Amino acid sequence: MDYRRLGASGLKVPVLSFGTATFGGGTDFFKAWGATQVEEAARMVNLCLDAGLTLFDTANVYSLGLSEEILGKAINGLRDKLLISTKATFKMGSGPNDYGSSRFHLIRSCEDSLRRLNTDYIDIYHMHGFDSQTPIDETLNALDNLVQSGKVRYIACSNFSGWHLMKSLSISERYGWSKYVAHQAHYSLLSREFEWELMPLGLDQHIGTIVWSPLSAGRLGGKYRRSQPLPQESRIAQGGGEGPAIAPEFLYGIVDALDEVAEETGKTVAQVALNWVLQRPTVCNVVIGARNEEQLKQNLGAVGWNLTTDQIKKLDAASNRDPIYPYWHQRKSPALNPIPNFYRQ
Repeated sequence: MDYRRLGASGLKVPVLSFGTATFGGGTDFFKAWGATQVEEAARMVNLCLDAGLTLFDTANVYSLGLSEEILGKAINGLRDKLLISTKATFKMGSGPNDYGSSRFHLIRSCEDSLRRLNTDYIDIYHMHGFDSQTPIDETLNALDNLVQSGKVRYIACSNFSGWHLMKSLSISERYGWSKYVAHQAHYSLLSREFEWELMPLGLDQHIGTIVWSPLSAGRLGGKYRRSQPLPQESRIAQGGGEGPAIAPEFLYGIVDALDEVAEETGKTVAQVALNWVLQRPTVCNVVIGARNEEQLKQNLGAVGWNLTTDQIKKLDAASNRDPIYPYWHQRKSPALNPIPNFYRQ
C-alpha cells in the first residue's frame, strides 16, 4: 500500500480508505448500499489492515449513526493501528438545531460521534456539506476549538463549491485557525466536473483530494454493459444512487474503453477505473466500499501497479466532455489560464 501526504499537512494516509456507508443499513436509502453488521465488519477491518489500508471513512448521517457504532465495535482494541474519518452537517434529528454547521450542532455532533466510535479523538473531521445559513467564521472557529481541545486532529470539507472552500481558507488564514487540509469530492471517469475548478484550486492551495464514489455508484464496476439489462441487485436499482442521470451511450463508451484496458492489463474493470483516479493530480486517497469481503479483496487490487500513459489517454478520451461556462472560455486562453495537459482535451 502506498501512502501520500494529506494535502499540505504532515499526515500520511494510505491511497485507499475503506468507506463504511455499507455498515448498518439502518435507513431505506442506506439499505441499498449494504447492511454489514459487526462480525463481518470486524473481518473487513482486519482484511484492510493486513493490506496496509489503515484509514476508515464514515459519517454521522450514515444510517443515522449506526455506521459509526458498528465501526467503533469492529475496531475494538485496534484504535492505535488506524485512522478514522467522519463527518457532520446533515440532518440528524427533527429539531431546528439538528443539522447545519453551527457551533451548537458541530460540538454536539463531534461528541456524539466520539461516543459512537468509542474513541477519544477523530483523525479527520469533515464538514459533509456547505452551510450557507451559518457564518463561515462561526463554523471554522468551532472546528479550531475542537482541534485545540484534542478531539479532532485535522479538518476537511466535502461537496464544497470552489468559492466555499476558498473563502473558508481565507478566513482561517486571517485568524490563524486550523485550515481545511483536504476536500472529499465526487470524481470518476463518469463524473469529471471536479477538474473544472476544484482540482485547479487544490493544486494552487495544496488541498488534498479524497475521492468518494470513484466507481460512480457501481456503474463502473463491470456489471453495466451495452445491450444487457440493468443489474437489479445494484445500489442504483434499489434506490441508493446519487447525482444526475447519466446518458447510457456515454456510460457504455467509457465501459468499452475500460474493457479494452482491462484486457491489456489483466485487471478487472473496477480495478482499472480506480487506478485511473489514483493517478490524477491532488488525489491522495480514494474511498472504496464493499458489501462483502470478496468485493473488498477485488478493490484492494487497484493498487501496486499503474496504467500506462497510452492507457490513460484512451480512458481520458472516452470520458471527456466539454466543460460549462466559464471554463470553456478560460481554456481558450492557455497563456492566461495555464492548466495541466492531462485534462486539456
